[in-house]
Amino acid sequence: MKNLSENWITEGWIDFEYKKYLLLAYLQEVSSQFKEVKLYPPLADLIRHQSRLKSFLENRDLMKDAFPKMLNESAFKEMKLNYRPLYQDDETMRQLEEIVAYALPKLQLHIEEGKNIYDFLENEMKIEPIGLSPLYQKEGYAFLSLEKSKDIYVYRYKINLFQNSVDSFKGIMMEFVKRVRRTFVNTLEQVKLDLIKSYRELPNPATYRIHSRFQIPFQESFLPISKRLLLKKVE
Repeated sequence: MKNLSENWITEGWIDFEYKKYLLLAYLQEVSSQFKEVKLYPPLADLIRHQSRLKSFLENRDLMKDAFPKMLNESAFKEMKLNYRPLYQDDETMRQLEEIVAYALPKLQLHIEEGKNIYDFLENEMKIEPIGLSPLYQKEGYAFLSLEKSKDIYVYRYKINLFQNSVDSFKGIMMEFVKRVRRTFVNTLEQVKLDLIKSYRELPNPATYRIHSRFQIPFQESFLPISKRLLLKKVE
């Protein structure tokens, strides 16, 4: 997928028509990805670009204040320490603000499109425990399956707690273990028993099946949505 540079608004030629061309070419590529039901990385990229542009607007006054200032000559004669900013709200800044004002609604429109696809797919997926669920849910297995397919994609998951200076939040890591074929004999319960025998560090693992009724791109949509579903289920 054709990406848009994180600093696309400020790098290179600062011209409204040129930046508009870059943005629309990128959004056209995003739309084509969404038509193929490929949500990631396009949706995350859109949100990141939107956040950066909002920060630009919020911080522009801080940017002006950060510019060096010159002592006002008339004030100096009057022995007053008054300063005037060297920064001028010139054509370049006006161009940037015009570009941001144009880009934000376009980005929001595509974000909403991606979120609608995401919500629809998530609502159509089912998540259910395999066997008895233990009290300890932070580690275990996830069986991912698609409609009209007997393939089961086995992942090992682990919930981690991340913390910064402001808040703490949970994240999930999923590591591919193997792909197995579901048969009359090789049931989901049997697959779980085989995992217990092979990986004895998890003698009683929490195990969930996540099933999609639609044939959707695995890496770009099914796997990331499954992560969110599983995180909400076990948190």
